[in-house]
Amino acid sequence: MHERSLPASPNWYCSRCSDVNSSGLLGIGAKNIIYLIEVCASSCRVKGELVGHKDLVSGFSFCQHAEQSHLCVSSSVDGNVRFWDSETRAVVKEHTAHQNPVSAVHWSPVDKNLVVSGDEKGIMVCHWFHTGDTASFFPEPRTIFCLSCSPHTWSCVAVGYKDGMIVLIDVSKKGEVMHRLRGHDDEIHSLAWSWVASEDALYSRPEDNEGTSRVSAGEEGGCYLASGSKDQTVRIWSTAKARSVMTLKLPFLKKRGSAVDPGVKERLWLNVHWPKGRATQLVSSCFGGELVMWDLTRTGKQKWTVFGTSSEGQNHSRIVFNTSLVQLQDGRELLISTSMDREVKCWDLASLDCCWTLPTLGGFVYALTFSPVGVGCLALGVGDNMIRVWNTLTTQNQYDTRLFWQGIKSKVTALAWHPRREGSLAFGTDDGKVGIYDVFSNKPPQISSSYHRKTVYTLAWGPPVPPMSFGAAEGKAAYSLYSCAGEGIILQHDPYKLSGEASDIDKLIKDTNNIQHKLSPHTDLSWKPDGKVVAIGNEDGCIDIYQAPSLKLLCSIQQHHKIINTLRWHHDHSSPPELHCLLASGSSNAIVYIHDLRSVIENPPDSPVVLTEPYRRLSGHTAKITGMAWSPHHDARLVTVSYDGTAQVWDVLQEAALSNYRGHLGYLLCVAWSPEDPDVIWTGGKDFTVQEWRVSKQEFTKPPKGKKMVELQEKKKTNPKQKKKNKKATADGGAAAPTIVNGAGEKATSAGQEASDEEDVDEVSSTNSPVPPPGIGATQRKPSAPVKSKDKPDVNLLSQKKKKPRSMLPVSTSMDHRPKEDLLQDCITLASIRHSSLPPTGCVPGQGEHIHLGLFHDREALYCMLEAEEEAHMEAGHFDSVVYLRLWSGDLQGALQLATEKGELNDHLLSVAPMAGFEVWSRAVEAYVRQLCLQEQYLKAASHLLSINKLYEAIELLRSHKLYREAIALVKARLPANDPVLKELYTCWAAVLEKDGHFSAAAKCYLAAGASFDAAKVISRKNEVSSLRAAATLARISGEAVLAQSLALRCAKDLAAVQDWEGAQQVLKTQKNLLVHRLHLCVAELLTGTLLDVGVVPQSSVSGHPWATPGKNSTNFLERVRHVWDVEFGVSEKSTDHCSVAALVQELKSVESPQSTSNVPLKQLLLFSSLHLTRAVLSFLLEEDDDDQLMKELWQAVAWTRDSEHFSVSAEFCRLLFPDGDISVWSKRNPRIPLSEETAAAPAVSLQAFVCYHRLYEHWWSNSTETQTQTQTQTQNGPAHPAAAEPGVTDEPKVNGGLSESGRSSCASDMSLLLSESHASCQATQRMMGNIQNRLTSMVQQHSRTQGGQPDGDGSTRESTQNQDSEEREEESFLSLSTKMSALQKQLAELPDTLKTYPHPDVLECCLVLLHLSRVSPSVSESLRQKATDLLHRYGTSGSIRRAAQRLTA
Repeated sequence: MHERSLPASPNWYCSRCSDVNSSGLLGIGAKNIIYLIEVCASSCRVKGELVGHKDLVSGFSFCQHAEQSHLCVSSSVDGNVRFWDSETRAVVKEHTAHQNPVSAVHWSPVDKNLVVSGDEKGIMVCHWFHTGDTASFFPEPRTIFCLSCSPHTWSCVAVGYKDGMIVLIDVSKKGEVMHRLRGHDDEIHSLAWSWVASEDALYSRPEDNEGTSRVSAGEEGGCYLASGSKDQTVRIWSTAKARSVMTLKLPFLKKRGSAVDPGVKERLWLNVHWPKGRATQLVSSCFGGELVMWDLTRTGKQKWTVFGTSSEGQNHSRIVFNTSLVQLQDGRELLISTSMDREVKCWDLASLDCCWTLPTLGGFVYALTFSPVGVGCLALGVGDNMIRVWNTLTTQNQYDTRLFWQGIKSKVTALAWHPRREGSLAFGTDDGKVGIYDVFSNKPPQISSSYHRKTVYTLAWGPPVPPMSFGAAEGKAAYSLYSCAGEGIILQHDPYKLSGEASDIDKLIKDTNNIQHKLSPHTDLSWKPDGKVVAIGNEDGCIDIYQAPSLKLLCSIQQHHKIINTLRWHHDHSSPPELHCLLASGSSNAIVYIHDLRSVIENPPDSPVVLTEPYRRLSGHTAKITGMAWSPHHDARLVTVSYDGTAQVWDVLQEAALSNYRGHLGYLLCVAWSPEDPDVIWTGGKDFTVQEWRVSKQEFTKPPKGKKMVELQEKKKTNPKQKKKNKKATADGGAAAPTIVNGAGEKATSAGQEASDEEDVDEVSSTNSPVPPPGIGATQRKPSAPVKSKDKPDVNLLSQKKKKPRSMLPVSTSMDHRPKEDLLQDCITLASIRHSSLPPTGCVPGQGEHIHLGLFHDREALYCMLEAEEEAHMEAGHFDSVVYLRLWSGDLQGALQLATEKGELNDHLLSVAPMAGFEVWSRAVEAYVRQLCLQEQYLKAASHLLSINKLYEAIELLRSHKLYREAIALVKARLPANDPVLKELYTCWAAVLEKDGHFSAAAKCYLAAGASFDAAKVISRKNEVSSLRAAATLARISGEAVLAQSLALRCAKDLAAVQDWEGAQQVLKTQKNLLVHRLHLCVAELLTGTLLDVGVVPQSSVSGHPWATPGKNSTNFLERVRHVWDVEFGVSEKSTDHCSVAALVQELKSVESPQSTSNVPLKQLLLFSSLHLTRAVLSFLLEEDDDDQLMKELWQAVAWTRDSEHFSVSAEFCRLLFPDGDISVWSKRNPRIPLSEETAAAPAVSLQAFVCYHRLYEHWWSNSTETQTQTQTQTQNGPAHPAAAEPGVTDEPKVNGGLSESGRSSCASDMSLLLSESHASCQATQRMMGNIQNRLTSMVQQHSRTQGGQPDGDGSTRESTQNQDSEEREEESFLSLSTKMSALQKQLAELPDTLKTYPHPDVLECCLVLLHLSRVSPSVSESLRQKATDLLHRYGTSGSIRRAAQRLTA
């Protein structure tokens, strides 16, 4: 699928994580994937991947039998062992016999069906491939580090443990231990069997006390076994005698050996490999990544030969983990090695030279960019803290890459080549650093002194803008470097003066465009190739186009609604002019927009314009867009990459998808189009790989459907578990977790932590943890198990006693470990120097071969020796030892300077620094502070700043790292109380606490800073009763009266909503000027209590007042309200000042009330209704005779209960307010004269009509003969329409027992108000409009079904169509109905507004009820009956009403 690819780095600290089969197919475990690589003597090629493990791959092995060479097996930290077919790349079998992380696996070279695996707890499992059976053994309660199956006996397996023990077991006898090989005292890293099936004579080591005698051949039919251990030795074991016959100590090679102390165990992984057909030769790794070939039959000191000595730079630069051998058809033997330096190397065993090197990647690939000057030079920004520059056009080495790591201590997230200067590469990192590398020199990069606070998203070269563009022309740079980072700012850097301060272009943008508000955070920028305009993407999805150099805003593109991730201008070479101004944009939504800005750029507008429609829209991706690139070879051809894991090529003008690439495992982050080949594109992403692929060879044209790929979802689920297991594995000392830990690759998000710091990973992975107690699992073993465990503590104790601190003089010490003859000669030489005037020729104590003699000669010789020791420590990286050597020699200032440069300062050095003077001490303290900050020891760093009287710097240090509590304590202890720093600290801390949801703590900070208003606001953000009450009290105490009243009112409303009346009144009582709201809640409580007493509202009150309970002899509602107001609140007609009725009326008018609807809960409804009722009572108490306003408020109060469809509540509400059915009781003008339609305003008439409406139903129900049970069932559904009932049959209950005879006569006398002809006409018009609207809707739906032509299932479409045609001839047409609708709308508009604003009950409904009553009650007059009949005949056009009227008038 792809041409070339850089795979992910092989996993570290695994004994067998790579293997090669006889066909030259190499398998490497990287993260949870196995990469398959075809290898030959000249090159290699990534063939594919084996994907399926959910956690890190810990072991991998091919079947070495010819007929099954395509089969392989892998183990994982997730405890699974999987069998694969490398040709189909599919899982053949999967075994889950292990319950713990598997640390080693091997396919037997003898039995093609046997695979053996071991886990961290010491459990071994035999897997039989042909049957699928498994067998488990527990030979030793130790942590397994490696294992190897014998190439001679199928049942013999060698197992290496963490504590240095090697055990030979027989799997045919249920894991019986054959031999225990003791000799190593640290981890066993690797085991290798000799391919010769006998023990031929080998020279033993002199220290074995065997002299020069040879081991007799094949005495017991055994063979040799080689082991490599962390104790820096390789041992050759005789399996027949179960003892070591040879010990090989790793050489201290000149490259790194001068800095290695043989008494201290260095960080080391000692891999051994016994080449097939070379019985006396053994390959092993060494300290610094070198590979050595041991000749086991050679005598003398040097038995080894180093690989790659023919030229410099062939060896690995870090320790080697795995080696594997393949023999080509031409007989050449190739050794493949993997290393911590993230390179896979191939070696020719005949010449020991490196054939080729395959670079690998240890992190997300965040950036890809081709050099515009150096053709084919591709730069990669990777999450393993390194930059790689790949010469993609070289023919000799297809993977010719160079690594750049100096000055980079975080993930490389952005890259940009200089447009003209060859080799100048700008980079940005995850920690906000911006720098420039010269890739053709070995110099460290130039680092900008201006750091971003968050991840650098984008780098771009562009023309300088003010203030950098000011000054003489010859002194100005042609290009400036622009960086955009996660905090949302864009900095302009001077490439010739990176030490100067970078400028924030936001200031220029605001000044040029006269912008006063805060700009939206920037997330990306892109300069047009001609440098005239720049596009800037923002966090809110907006794209701004600015004209250089003043950065005048030309236009704003508002099409995206999410954060802008990438912007790219179309190239301007060899393309039509109309394409030069195309801008592509991608955001966190899945659509790519293309904008044509030619008119805006060529004819700049006077004021900025806003563009809301794109030129082209490219839809197909299913997740956020992360990168894009225009083809330099085509016109308007674009490639985009996305979080959906694919790369898509588009024809922009046609909006067509041309090709889709799906070769990556995970989301993509970057893309680059080859500048040489129009058909080649490069992509990189989350799977730690860079892949080269051809557009024309892709199978798919569009991205896959679905929101996310299945692989991404599975990976996301396993990540937390993987990270946890890795830590556990490291702590237990098993197969330590590889360095690969997931990071984050999206913008506007903090980048995830990724274990790319190789030094830290080395330290963690090689940590010696105590071996688990040997008693674990002893009950499952033979009685001899306790005996073994008894000896084990002694072994650990011995290993602990042997540990020594690192020697300060390793070079001279190593000279004392030479042969006895050399040591005796040293004594003679020293004697000659001290007692002879002529020392031996060429002998200079402290130098060369006599460096160790400097310790026994004069001071000058000692200084020479110390200089040599310093050089050795420097090469080894032991800078602390160099510091102490300089300190001993009296160079205190030099020691401090070196410790400062290498970050090796400590408390001891700082304590002796004053001996060199105050300035030196002060500089040392400042350097130590910076070092402590890098180590995240901020409190200690601040304390050291105090020692040199830098108080403000210490405070700023604590504040910048969000240690606000400590910073405030320091300020209050050392500075005056009015220092502005204290208020700033409180404010900053409050903002952080508020953002995190700690509102109470934030309020304390605001109070301490004197911001009482903000304190009350932040407490109220929780929006619950206790918080609102506290916030209101706080605001009142602090003098924020307006805010206190607002918060108290909110709290009281919440309490009233749950009918906690006492609590609500108590809250309002604490605040001034809220009397009118207390009156409102009083009315609401009285109203609720009264309705509760008659049983029309449910019981749910939390607390109430005694005066709210209605007594037995209670007066009407108005009098009760007036009495409570006067007694409890002091409000009456005579009250004055703030209790005066006029003031309360004006205050209550400012309270807004929503319009009545049918979806309001009953409790809330009563609160809204009581508000209008409170206004009505206040209007009644007002001395002015304003009955119109009073009637409006009463009408609004009744309207809430009426429109909410709570009929029983509405009826009881009207009875409560108007006990005699007459609203004139509330009138102050003429309280005894009944209101009529001719003498009163519309609200009063409508109100009286609804009161009469309820009394009419009460009169009807009082004549009902139905049982009480049936009537109660219908109460909750409102009044039954009399059109659906026979005369004399009722569907409604009685209310309050019905009406008396006097009540019935009074009711009948008022019923004429319900028979309003004007309202009947209005309601008839509205009813006709509704009917016509329903008919029109039905016709449209029927027409749509007819056009669809869908049969009913039985082929009756034709018949139904004919029936519909016949019916449509009888009905009116769509046009005539529309005409009628228009006429009715016009007729309705001509009616008075009062008819529609203040409606009456349904007139026809009232007519039917009156006609029914006339048949059962004599109280209905003949004139009233005749008027009802006439109205029914005139306006009762519907069928149901007409039929009911006929029954009632017959």
